[in-house]
Amino acid sequence: MTSESSSDKLDQIVADARRNREQREKGYREQALKMYPWVCGRCAREFTRENLRELTVHHRDHNHDNNPADGSNWELLCIYCHDNEHSRYKDSSYGDASDSKQTNSATHNPFADLASMLKEKK
Repeated sequence: MTSESSSDKLDQIVADARRNREQREKGYREQALKMYPWVCGRCAREFTRENLRELTVHHRDHNHDNNPADGSNWELLCIYCHDNEHSRYKDSSYGDASDSKQTNSATHNPFADLASMLKEKK
């Protein structure tokens, strides 16, 4: 297999993945826009056809593959509130010790042998 055909195959896989994502997003976005009023769920900004592109579908559990037909995992948020929600979600994981690679406390104890050092000096 040549590197050119390998590159073409990879390009095709990426193109397919993007197309599938766009189709999936279009599906749940269209459903959510039919189901809910065109109002941001956080700041209550109202939308019309002219600015509807600024209204996004937010997945409450942050799982973009969880799209129940009843819309229970969706809420409509303006792009600003949506960005804010994802920033807060990302920031909340920084202090989580379970995500940390180093969960152990320090192992070095500088005073471990202090008693014996003081005895030697006497």
